[in-house]
Amino acid sequence: MGYTIPMSRIQYFIQNPLQLLYMLPALMLGLTLHEWGHAYAAFRCGDPTARNLGRMSLNPLDHFDILGTLCLLFLGFGWAKPVPVNPRNFKHFRRDDIIVSLAGVTMNLVQVVVFSALFILLVRRNNALFFNDAFYSIFLNLIGINTTLIIFNLLPIPPLDGSHVAESLLARHVPYKVFAFLRQYGRYILLALLWLGILDYPIAWAQNLVFGLISKLLVA
Repeated sequence: MGYTIPMSRIQYFIQNPLQLLYMLPALMLGLTLHEWGHAYAAFRCGDPTARNLGRMSLNPLDHFDILGTLCLLFLGFGWAKPVPVNPRNFKHFRRDDIIVSLAGVTMNLVQVVVFSALFILLVRRNNALFFNDAFYSIFLNLIGINTTLIIFNLLPIPPLDGSHVAESLLARHVPYKVFAFLRQYGRYILLALLWLGILDYPIAWAQNLVFGLISKLLVA
């Protein structure tokens, strides 16, 4: 069991147009719940900015970013429209910044666990579902895309969530110039990593780890 798409993703989708349809539930749930997690955590930490702007929402259209979605489809990495957060409203800046930053990937992790468990349960109860292409593909995407969003967003490169966590934890130990440099050039570093395919291996490793665990549980 694995989650792989050939190198030419555009060619793959041309040859397998239904796969785009099978990816929609994962894209909508993965990105929407990720951003809702940020908004809800910020609200609980004292910042109502996202809620006041209508972004503490489970409506996918409120978080839709066309470029980020296209990148996720055709490059394997992407994003939704970032939730606005005003850290000055936090009750405890460093702690709350970490909580809000990790809230998005926490929602993705919850989805990986829930959909993996549901997949195992359904397959064990009715093995015929395992051979249904739509069922198999939808669940692979629900698990695989959420795994991708976790790994991708934990990278300590601005504007990703991991950069907030790294800066909050290491601000006293790392020169300020390092974080200033990353904030200024992080997007270009990220694009270079994507273009060179450097992130392909860790993403594939994480996905295969998850699917390998699911396969073992299926036969346990």
